[in-house]
Amino acid sequence: MNSLRGLGPGDDGAAPSPSPVAPEEVAGYPNPKHPDFRLWDLPPVPSTSPFEPEGYMDKVKFLRYNAVFMTFMQTLEPNSVAVFLEARSLQQQTVYFILLALAKDTDKSLEEKRKASQEVLTSQGVAQPKVYLVRPSTLEKFDFPVLLEDMGRDLPEIRAHALLLALPTLTSNLVTQKKEAFKALVWAAASLSGGVSAIPVPFVASMVDSSVAVRILTKTQLSLCLDNESVERLARQRGLDPTRLKGLRTCVLSLEVTKGEVKKRLAAAEKDLTTASSKLVEMAMPRHARSASRSFTAMLQALNSAIDEMAADAEKIVTAALGEGK
Repeated sequence: MNSLRGLGPGDDGAAPSPSPVAPEEVAGYPNPKHPDFRLWDLPPVPSTSPFEPEGYMDKVKFLRYNAVFMTFMQTLEPNSVAVFLEARSLQQQTVYFILLALAKDTDKSLEEKRKASQEVLTSQGVAQPKVYLVRPSTLEKFDFPVLLEDMGRDLPEIRAHALLLALPTLTSNLVTQKKEAFKALVWAAASLSGGVSAIPVPFVASMVDSSVAVRILTKTQLSLCLDNESVERLARQRGLDPTRLKGLRTCVLSLEVTKGEVKKRLAAAEKDLTTASSKLVEMAMPRHARSASRSFTAMLQALNSAIDEMAADAEKIVTAALGEGK
């Protein structure tokens, strides 16, 4: 619960262990930086016999969750498999078995546990069973990146997008995916900018441009974990000097997203639109659409450039943390 939200056991808002709620109750944990991304700790599947998976699923409202991780540390309970099969019969495809690696586990013992759990799945009728090996304290290792790829394919696009942006920057590949996701968002923002620019009201376009850009780049900073709190937390988790990680941020927007800096970048992008290629684009467009074209291009150029710089900083921090962490 904590690692998926980029938190350590002692951080503010961290899920306590053991859980303070009763074993039969559901506990919810919001992401401190992305409040619309919430994790739920469900009661364990009972090991009693006979067992009716429908009763358990109704009790915890199983089908309302976008995805469910069924975790275990030793052996996989047959009743958990029964819940999995019932979920599949109800078209809930995003249910995943996760073997949590303990500190004392060796590579050999983990593979033995995985093999044993796959045999349980096969014996209960699961075709091509998949068990993901995950170490919560270092999610970048083992099968968690593979799990994210599978979830990205299984979830509806908008939910997969929300998951991607809310997760901490665990790997360089995740940084790249976040960067591309924000660049896709920039297209929508630039289109809005271009549409407003065609309205003949002084200063309206520039105000919309800067306000929208500030919101996007603020989300980018938080998602890439470039804010001071996130960098300090990562340093603590990896046993590193936070000053060193903070010093890797060379883009002004990585430190703080201000309206002044954003306006400066938009103005610079607007000034750069005097190139021959930009003039050719304008010549090919109707006269009434040219102002919209210029605003669209300036917004696109300014934000994409800023996102590239911020992602480069995030890449440096992740590389340093993974390469030097204790």
